[in-house]
Amino acid sequence: MLSHQITEIEHAFEANATLLKTCRATTKQVIEVLREHLERNTPITTLIHARANFTDRLLQLAWQHFMPADNHGIALIAVGGYGRGELHPCSDVDVLLLLAQENHHDYQEALSTLITFFWDIGLEIGHSTRTIDECVDEATRDITVITNLIETRHLAGPNKLLAILLRRTEPDKVWSSAAFFEAKEEEQRRRHLKYHDAAYNLEPNVKEGPGGLRDLQMISWVTRRYFNSESLDALVTQQFLTHEEYDSLIKARDFLWRVRFVLHLHTKRSEERLLFDHQEHVAKAFGHRNQSANQAIEAFMKDYYIHIMEVSRLNEMLLQHFREEILSNHNSIPVAINDRFQITEAYLEVTGDDVFEKHPPALLELFLILTQRADIKGVRAATIRLVRSHRHLIDDDFRSNPECRENFITLLRQSHGITHQLRRMNRYGLLAAYIPAFGNIVGQMQHDMFHVYTVDEHTLNVLRNVRRFTVPLFRDEFPNCSKIIQPLKKLELLYLGALFHDIAKGRGGDHSQLGKEDAYVFCQQHGLSEQDSNIVAWLVQSHLIMSVTAQRRDISDPDVIAEFAAIVKTQTHLDYLYLLTVADIRGTDPKLWNNWKDSLLFNLYNSTKQALRCGLDQQVDKSELVIDRQKESLALLTQHERRQIGALWQQFDDDYFLRHSAAEIAWHSTKILAGDATSAPLIAIHSDNEQGGTKIFIYTNDKDNLFANTAIALDQLNLNIIDARIITAKNGFTLNTYIVLGHDHHPVHEIARIGDIIATLKRIITQDEISPIPATRRLSRRQKHFKTATRLNFFSESNSSITVMELNTNDRPGLLSRIGKVLMECGIKVHNAKIGTFGERAEDIFYISNKDDHAISDVAQLEQLRAALIAALEK
Repeated sequence: MLSHQITEIEHAFEANATLLKTCRATTKQVIEVLREHLERNTPITTLIHARANFTDRLLQLAWQHFMPADNHGIALIAVGGYGRGELHPCSDVDVLLLLAQENHHDYQEALSTLITFFWDIGLEIGHSTRTIDECVDEATRDITVITNLIETRHLAGPNKLLAILLRRTEPDKVWSSAAFFEAKEEEQRRRHLKYHDAAYNLEPNVKEGPGGLRDLQMISWVTRRYFNSESLDALVTQQFLTHEEYDSLIKARDFLWRVRFVLHLHTKRSEERLLFDHQEHVAKAFGHRNQSANQAIEAFMKDYYIHIMEVSRLNEMLLQHFREEILSNHNSIPVAINDRFQITEAYLEVTGDDVFEKHPPALLELFLILTQRADIKGVRAATIRLVRSHRHLIDDDFRSNPECRENFITLLRQSHGITHQLRRMNRYGLLAAYIPAFGNIVGQMQHDMFHVYTVDEHTLNVLRNVRRFTVPLFRDEFPNCSKIIQPLKKLELLYLGALFHDIAKGRGGDHSQLGKEDAYVFCQQHGLSEQDSNIVAWLVQSHLIMSVTAQRRDISDPDVIAEFAAIVKTQTHLDYLYLLTVADIRGTDPKLWNNWKDSLLFNLYNSTKQALRCGLDQQVDKSELVIDRQKESLALLTQHERRQIGALWQQFDDDYFLRHSAAEIAWHSTKILAGDATSAPLIAIHSDNEQGGTKIFIYTNDKDNLFANTAIALDQLNLNIIDARIITAKNGFTLNTYIVLGHDHHPVHEIARIGDIIATLKRIITQDEISPIPATRRLSRRQKHFKTATRLNFFSESNSSITVMELNTNDRPGLLSRIGKVLMECGIKVHNAKIGTFGERAEDIFYISNKDDHAISDVAQLEQLRAALIAALEK
């Protein structure tokens, strides 16, 4: 393929006149030739080996040209991926300059010229210079070095130097096969943990992530070290793989190689991450052209996830094979469990190759046994193969078999290992076979910034999170959840709710309603009572409502609590729903969870619990609530403050007392009584770790631009508003409370920072005009990739003086500043705001009125507001 380019550089070295220029141009030309062949669907193995072959010849010619003729004491050795003869467009060319003895200085000048030449022609060279003794010493200490040394190829110089090195680092001298295997297995375990043990990350690392190329290389390294074979087909010869499994392994490898090759060409660097920025281009390179961008990406990524799942399955099976071959005591005696299963050296296996054929329910029984026996470490390789090869037995008859149904439900009732075994079932393909609806979400991408996992990975993460609530070791992680889950008698209902909550994603329509129907049928088929089936179905149908209520409604409003309590109906429903909601939010993206969300949900839980105790038919008496809140607040004040408080509280209406806790009311009152009204604005700041935010209280003369300027000031301070309560007292002073987080999504504690916040707010909110909106901070890489059209919805509740404005748009720095400016210019007052960010989307709720504190009934005014906001936000 690259014979013409090889001839060109050979002539260049002979002529010498334009050597640097020719080699640089030819090296670039090679990449373009490879690109053309890639577009013509030339096999990826041909492309990767062609680049390695060209590079071999280039390095050999340069060696002959720059190194002295009597270079008998030094050799040029290819190592790493290049040593395997595999070279992607922008991969480093890793070489070892191998010395016979400690005489670096003899070659120092020539080597410096050689390496400089490689850099000058654009070759990404990675080199180390070591003697044979140094290599042996390093290899003895470092598993990475010995791994590199087993992937070596001679390029130039005396071949005998490499032969000596390889003899001195054989398994009987350095890193026995057993020690090497154990070290590499631990290395893989740590690498997987770095990626949260999740192959289905939405921006996966093709090389390092679980199921990626490194997992394939792991198999190759052990094969080379133990079997002394450079080819994976030795695994077929040794009966570690069947021909079909070998073909599947090579197919997955070639797919991942092609993805990596396209990534390198597209980014012009050694990019190993399938970032959102690149996914559309890669999808088109794989033939997904006649679809929308999102459809193309989702179709390609599903292919990607299917391939890496296959790598994960084969990696697990082969490593278990290696473990049995390399580490096991081959004389160990199996311990029988029953007629179908036995334990050999702590690993579960079938008693015969025909077990599944004779008794298909054993396919599920295997996973049940694994949950019941904590002493079992895993499944033996031959049994893994038998499970995979008998998946076809899981048909309608299998699913309707009472023993199979009993096995599955009994598995969910175990106290240990449920998540691990459901993950194993998913890896082996049994979960999708047993629950066909689950098969639809395997590898299904959710193309947004909110979700960081595929639907099936997210589902199993949610189940894991729920399970952690039951484990004493993690009691301090979510103490409220750990306490609430303890009295629940039927945890399998919660697990089924987690398993089915997103099972209808991607079908079109309301996935909560469709999932409810699937869950109910499944529960009925598996012998659950009508009551229990309805609980699971209700959980699936309602799994979003608590999150939406907490984050988008004013949960200080007794009417909102009463409405939510009417949906929940019972304490049992509330307990299950709260636990599922916490697990769901945390399973979407670990970074989404914070103390603020924790506080919101738990406050809603407690308020609803109180409402359920009082009875759903009990009318909410707001005046009684106000009196109770005032009594609680008085108890927190000093005797001197109590004598003064009556005159102050007369200026506050009932809404103020309903929307603030007793602690907040006491805090506000203390600050106002201690302050000087003539020196407004009064600004007080309190960071509440328990509530998860920093509260900023502003007491000052109300004016039209106050909300806009406050938002501008907080944006300038790089603070994120997550909640705003805007109240004006009868004396014309504001009682505005903002809850903010720093740019790190944590409360602000530093005294100097708090002082800066107060000073900046005072400077900006005292201005008569709207302060200039600060220069917008740069969007993040992910934010640039996603676009959400701005949508607005207005509605007024009956007998309310408030209009609710729902705003969905792209999240961006300075968003609230722009919104506040438009609202002020349109003569709109803000009374409350709930600020929600979901990945790239901002979903904000504003409770607004006209200047006369009435709901906005003028359709023309609302349309004018809509147009102004869209114009400001779509710039």
